[in-house]
Amino acid sequence: MPKKTATPLHDTQSTRDTRRLRIDKVGVKGLKHPVQIADKAHQRQNTVATIALTVDLPHHFKGTHMSRFVEVLNSHGRLIHVENIRDILAALQKKLEARTAHLTMEFPFFLEKKAPVTKSSGLMDYVARFDAAASGKKKMDFTLTVIVPVTTLCPCSKAISARGAHNQRGYVTLMVKFKKVVWIEDLIDLIEDSASCELYSLLKRPDEKHVTEQAYDNPVFVEDLVRNIALRCNKHPDITWYRVEAENMESIHNHSAYAMIEKN
Repeated sequence: MPKKTATPLHDTQSTRDTRRLRIDKVGVKGLKHPVQIADKAHQRQNTVATIALTVDLPHHFKGTHMSRFVEVLNSHGRLIHVENIRDILAALQKKLEARTAHLTMEFPFFLEKKAPVTKSSGLMDYVARFDAAASGKKKMDFTLTVIVPVTTLCPCSKAISARGAHNQRGYVTLMVKFKKVVWIEDLIDLIEDSASCELYSLLKRPDEKHVTEQAYDNPVFVEDLVRNIALRCNKHPDITWYRVEAENMESIHNHSAYAMIEKN
């Protein structure tokens, strides 16, 4: 009995689109993948990133080939690290016939921190993000982002209250570009040094007394927080651009306080 010849499957994505509108970014988001991050203290830190991969789409193509994004990512092994991001972008450009390619990966970053008085040790988790883009064969554009929780104490509340002052947890998002490698840990330190007090995962009673009094002695508005960080970024020899945002989750208001500074 003769074998049946398989009928080729229609490739709808490659059909021509007549609307003449190019798409700036198209691809996949929400991919989970193990990654290896350079760690100042231990050389390497293993974690899991949420990854987005996108390319531009010329106006004459109806759609992109979504499976190819996953193929490119998986072809670079079980572990993704900073050193092969450029290779991933080049592979996306080639496989998807794109001029530009983008990779974003967001991941938890852990630091071991000791409490200020008792020196009790615990792990603090932060959020870090890499945003990388390649256009043509030009140099890769790379932005590092860290999101750091801090304590802020209101200067106005301290000035007008006979007993205490309201404080809250604030979140700082710092995005930087640089000419030489900047460590994630150094950006975390820069942010924490700009707040009323830093956070810890483990505090005993003597530690709690210390951080409460430290915050009281160092009140900062949300405006002070972003200005403090901006000044430190301006003095950093390797940071060429930054955008710093701070949001205080107000403890006595039903809203947040927000401020932002971006270097032009």
